[in-house]
Amino acid sequence: MNSIKAVAVYCGSRNGEDPRYVKAAYRFGEILAQNGVRLVFGGGSVGLMGAVSHGVADRNGDAIGVITENLVRQEVANHRLPVLEVVPSMHERKQRMFELADAFVVLPGGAGTLDEMFEILTWKLLRLHDRPIVVVDEGGYWQPLATLVEHIIDQGFAARQLPALYKVVSSVEDVLPALSAEPPPAFPSQPKRT
Repeated sequence: MNSIKAVAVYCGSRNGEDPRYVKAAYRFGEILAQNGVRLVFGGGSVGLMGAVSHGVADRNGDAIGVITENLVRQEVANHRLPVLEVVPSMHERKQRMFELADAFVVLPGGAGTLDEMFEILTWKLLRLHDRPIVVVDEGGYWQPLATLVEHIIDQGFAARQLPALYKVVSSVEDVLPALSAEPPPAFPSQPKRT
């Protein structure tokens, strides 16, 4: 699968109203583990974040969680996995997840997920990286986002090619094939630390 060895997953720290979101997150964790791809995630053991990490752990996969000091108790830090890094701030958390990942996957989530997704998308737009971004539109969850992006473009606040910076798939089973189909990065990005 190209050079994708680690995937950062952005998703909710809540379960959401539809049980399919938890099921999909757990299944994606299993898929990562079964394919030898390391999960990089926010370090929590609750919500979709917990579900994806439990899917990895239950299949003896590899994962690294990155969580802030103040979220350790709020998100019930996941200690089932081999590596849990605790950092001082959200900025450092996002930077560290970026450093550790070869690609980025967005599952359903709320304000924090949107923050992470738009930051990584903006960094790609600014050519700070050229790593793939995949949005999982499980059950049509991200359709309002597609409408918003079109509105932003139509109103002249983004270029028509903005949606080309990320790929949208309909299920977690489609993520790794989508990543495999991505060309290698066109330019080098900030070096990764392990």
